[in-house]
Amino acid sequence: MDKKSKIYVAGHRGLVGSALVRQLQAQGYSNLLLKTHSELELLDQQAVQSFFATNRPDYVILAAAKVGGIQANNTYPAEFIYNNLIIQNNVIHSAWQYGVTRLLFLGSSCIYPKQCPQPIKEEYLLTGPLEPTNRPYALAKIAGIELCHAYNRQYGTRYLAVMPTNLYGPNDNYDLETSHVLPALLRKMFLAQQNHSDSVVIWGTGTPKREFLYSEDMADACIFLLQEGADKLEVLFNDLTPPLVNIGCGEDLTIRELAMLVAKIVGFKGQLEFDTSKPDGTMRKLLDTGRINGLGWRPKWSLERGITNSYQDMLQLLAAKV
Repeated sequence: MDKKSKIYVAGHRGLVGSALVRQLQAQGYSNLLLKTHSELELLDQQAVQSFFATNRPDYVILAAAKVGGIQANNTYPAEFIYNNLIIQNNVIHSAWQYGVTRLLFLGSSCIYPKQCPQPIKEEYLLTGPLEPTNRPYALAKIAGIELCHAYNRQYGTRYLAVMPTNLYGPNDNYDLETSHVLPALLRKMFLAQQNHSDSVVIWGTGTPKREFLYSEDMADACIFLLQEGADKLEVLFNDLTPPLVNIGCGEDLTIRELAMLVAKIVGFKGQLEFDTSKPDGTMRKLLDTGRINGLGWRPKWSLERGITNSYQDMLQLLAAKV
């Protein structure tokens, strides 16, 4: 990418989008196209087309999405499938209409089957049933991958789908009703400590294993892929397989181990109680990152260092609301 290239980051205020903006600016990319939700409604097809017609971006990073944890997915399944389908259809189609040849579509590791060999390779996509608790969201993301593949095949675009593992970091969602497991644990431990509680209740048995990647590492991987020359990535663009790349750290831990680490960082010394009446979700989701590692990328942040930074970010966000 040229430093003056027009780069549209959709969802620039979110977890990954804000990390992308920070890193792009730090690397000298000065021509970023950034629109808030109030400035550009991605569910509005005409508004999205008008934006692309006027601004003509050279690169697009589609990080905007309706996201949430198990509880949010269970409560709002219609919104998770509808909103995500509409957003990605509008952005990807307009990108093609107005000459964008390089686009990065951000998905999720929940696209893979519930009972999947571990670690999960990109070719395991569509080889088995999905986890029921987030199937609407997963199906929307799978449709986005197929959309990228179809446009590449038919129109010669170079649209790439990246599938991150569980992400966390600055600008995360710490709302206990809609957040993912790691920010929810940070908020719960903090509140328990503030209220001098003796225990914290955690959904499920604590036995599922999860992999976590710091958002700055995710942003770094995305920029790395956009900066790579076409010759190195050409193997990803073919008629037979989707243009799909896993992004993760290659290591996982149980939810119980994660909770213990969060308690250590927050300073909570009470008991951890696991509510086994609540769903566990998929028992394990460890991504095989051989494809992106083979291109030369690896993460830089350790889990403990990343969670420590995330905790400080949460404290700042909470203080700002007081």
